[in-house]
Amino acid sequence: MRILVDADACPVKKEILSVAQKHNIEVTMFFDTSHEYEDGYSTVVIVDKGRDAVDLALVNSLKSRDIVVTQDYGVAALALAKECYAVDLFGNEFTEFNIELKLNQRAHNQKLRKSGKRVKGPKKRVIEDNEQFLRLFDSLVSTYST
Repeated sequence: MRILVDADACPVKKEILSVAQKHNIEVTMFFDTSHEYEDGYSTVVIVDKGRDAVDLALVNSLKSRDIVVTQDYGVAALALAKECYAVDLFGNEFTEFNIELKLNQRAHNQKLRKSGKRVKGPKKRVIEDNEQFLRLFDSLVSTYST
């Protein structure tokens, strides 16, 4: 089991590392070339800028039972198809039971945007969101690493 992170805009890298170190789990952070990152623990993979380049590199690196941290529903769906676990930036797990709804919502919002309508984005992130992520992520890793 490893933790792979869609890390370009990930606000919970510190929390992920905390949990990974506690459970002695390998972490790989995926970024495009516009980022520089070093934390002394994780492996950092830098890929070219390009549409979905980071997502594709992450998905192509997956092995069964890996844990993926992403806000991208498509990446989460592909992770689930590869028998991996996937969580969002709030610590909520993507499952076979909720991913289809999330993909349909994404497609619906894309249609609305293309037709010129405004789609409300996510609410502003607060420190409690990171604390929630840490609790839920630690619980998930504890469950799946045994």
